[in-house]
Amino acid sequence: MRMLASVVLIGWSVAGGLGLLEARGQEVSWPQWRGPKRDAVSTETGLLKEWPEGGPALAWKSAGLGRGYSSVVISGGKIFTGGKLENGEHLLALSLQDGALLWKTRLGDGSGEGPSSTPTVDGDLVYAVSSTGDLVCAKVADGVEVFRKSYTADYKGSVPTWHYCDSVLIDGDRLICTPGSAEATVVALNKKTGAELWRTAIPNGGGSGFGYASPVISEAGGVRQYVQLLGAGTGIVGIRATDGKLLWQYAKVANGTASIPTPIVMGDLVFCSSGYGTGSALLKLQRDGDGVKAEEQYFLKANVLENHHGGMVRVGDFVYCGHKHNEGFPICVEIKSGKPAWGGNMRGPGSGSAAVVYADGRLYFRYQNGLMALIDASTEGYSLKGTFTIPETGGPCWSHPVVAGGKLYLREQNNLFVYDVKAK
Repeated sequence: MRMLASVVLIGWSVAGGLGLLEARGQEVSWPQWRGPKRDAVSTETGLLKEWPEGGPALAWKSAGLGRGYSSVVISGGKIFTGGKLENGEHLLALSLQDGALLWKTRLGDGSGEGPSSTPTVDGDLVYAVSSTGDLVCAKVADGVEVFRKSYTADYKGSVPTWHYCDSVLIDGDRLICTPGSAEATVVALNKKTGAELWRTAIPNGGGSGFGYASPVISEAGGVRQYVQLLGAGTGIVGIRATDGKLLWQYAKVANGTASIPTPIVMGDLVFCSSGYGTGSALLKLQRDGDGVKAEEQYFLKANVLENHHGGMVRVGDFVYCGHKHNEGFPICVEIKSGKPAWGGNMRGPGSGSAAVVYADGRLYFRYQNGLMALIDASTEGYSLKGTFTIPETGGPCWSHPVVAGGKLYLREQNNLFVYDVKAK
């Protein structure tokens, strides 16, 4: 009887342990563009410090996602992304366990290469933007559409050259999106109903080159504001969260072709960069009456630092990214001084621009040619810790990598590859 009880208890313990592991798996969270804080920083620990030859083990692969450069987000045991299928662009929900399709919701017809915007999850709702500016809010559970807006029809926006790429921001009860028109450059909606709360009108709208960056939150000067990089003539701006008032703008860092990287917020500082021969800048935001003013701390010419696309990540007092237009030369720059600690003059293992995320002391560089690299996030110098090539690449590899739950998620057009990067 005691033996039977022991067996039962052991069985209960194993089942309970498995249930706990499954529950923890359900808690894996990367709910929006560039992660929980929109900074491309993963809080994962216990990851591989070096990759074996050929790279980490493939945990699973999912197919059928369609065309597009949308990255993935993770919440509530589901993975969300966008893809262009035979009958238009869709928001897709997949199982976190094996990538099986759970549901799909139509975004729009799409005339480009598919969605480049990454979905945003907030509680029981998920938001996505099509390449032509169809903003859709759907239920996380089953994909049923809650409301829909059009950047072009509702706000008179113009589809950018490479289509809309902004990933909407949820802040409290507000949904922040960027139609980019002169009368509705940035708009705040009620996140549950789609009702307009305010709109910010900037002369010339986003200007040429807008539509590719995504907003972040700053509390600089004691004022909650949304920092967004727009196009030439407008540049980077700060918009008051409560009423949409334009607080400040700095045009020098934007270009007229495509201003892309998400700005980095660090206390009262904002670090921003742009490609096409533009460069980078550090701004200090200070209270100015009932508003905020931006003061340039320094400007770095393009030959010192320009991030074309792929984004930048801050670790401590340093910024890591790929340098040079359409390149991706690894570089480490001290934020407060603007001085490179290392890099900027070496090709690195891959070619083309590099999308970057940070996790557990390492940088994950995803190069445009499909090569993944693990690089030490050290201020002492460049140190490569492993590489592998993503299989079945089809065109430029531009979707941003995600590190969450001990896994590395790589969207590659029609496929999603998930690698086990947890140390054994």
